[in-house]
Amino acid sequence: MRDPYQILGVGRTASAEEIKQAYRRLAKQYHPDLNPGRTDIELKFKEANSAYSLLSDPEKRARFDRGEIDATGAERPDATFRRAYAGAGGGRANPFDFDDDPFANLFGTARRRYGAGAGTGTKAKGSDVAYSVTVPFTDACLGTKRRLSLSTGKSIDVTIPPGTRDQTKLRLKGQGLPGGGGAGDAIVEVHVAPHPYFVRREDDIHLDVPITLQEAVLGANIKVPTLDGMVQLKVPKGSNTGTTLRLKGKGVFNPDRKVHGDQYVKLTVALPDKPDAELTAFIEKWARTHDYDPRKKAGLG
Repeated sequence: MRDPYQILGVGRTASAEEIKQAYRRLAKQYHPDLNPGRTDIELKFKEANSAYSLLSDPEKRARFDRGEIDATGAERPDATFRRAYAGAGGGRANPFDFDDDPFANLFGTARRRYGAGAGTGTKAKGSDVAYSVTVPFTDACLGTKRRLSLSTGKSIDVTIPPGTRDQTKLRLKGQGLPGGGGAGDAIVEVHVAPHPYFVRREDDIHLDVPITLQEAVLGANIKVPTLDGMVQLKVPKGSNTGTTLRLKGKGVFNPDRKVHGDQYVKLTVALPDKPDAELTAFIEKWARTHDYDPRKKAGLG
């Protein structure tokens, strides 16, 4: 994977807000829903997601800058080794603190494996290893799988359950570093990339949808996106900016309650981009006999 700073087009001194703005710009440009069938664009979208996941996390960004993890968030072998065998006494390589032993660093690993259990009859379990994966918003809501390359050289498929939230941690038993008492675990932190237009609140999805003046006045059937595809939505006659319609069961699956949330569509009336002479003339004539004050109704006038 390429350098995350290069993918987002920001410098290494970029602020958190600059990184967020750069990601949102790319997400809107490369989102698969806006570029159907473009596998090249989908790849760029996934790259942007991964880059944002790493650089938006202050701890992971600092570790990447120090060279402890790579651009995918995976542990670099040398960093994993240092943490696995660092001692309790201020990060020394020798966990038994043999100050006068010139071979302490050389044989520290063997002592940890055999010496610690010599008097107790127990063997130490291998260390846990932390990983990070980034998934698109819709994949986190619907559930998906991600291939993860472990620091041991092994690759496994990680199941991302439906309804997964940002920064959820999944524990993969026995996929950490080996040890005399068994292997440690892999701890996978899931980062959910923001969506260009969906917003999640609890198990519900919220979406702002622009409609034309004629659709607002006369009513219409329009297509709107949901997590699992486009659906038809009936816009009632006389709809206004702020009118909110509900799509039952089109939200996020809740594994505890075994039900889906809903999707709420908030309508926004949008005038033509360019002034329309016919519409202007009609409104001027209409306004002479139809006086109304929406600001007064809202308590602002």
